[in-house]
Amino acid sequence: MSPEIIIALITAASVIGAAVVAAIPAFLSLRRRTAAEGETTRDAVASALASLGSRVDARIDDVRDDIDGVREDVARVREWQAGHDAEHLLIGHQPPPRGDH
Repeated sequence: MSPEIIIALITAASVIGAAVVAAIPAFLSLRRRTAAEGETTRDAVASALASLGSRVDARIDDVRDDIDGVREDVARVREWQAGHDAEHLLIGHQPPPRGDH
């Protein structure tokens, strides 16, 4: 091997080595930044999920309240129907069939 080729190989190896050595801190910095960004992203997602969960729970409570209201309304209608039927029995009339009155 000629001395020029050996010198060229040594120079190329040293340039590659210098580039790798220079890239290591940048890579480590990027890795740290990526890990920090990943942690920030995880925290943001956890916060968003907690917020979403509380909103879903609030909507479930609203629906339960609405269902309770409907049940109370149905109970009041049934009480009224029973009283109305009793009035018809007391005055001697047959109560009309349901749906016609």
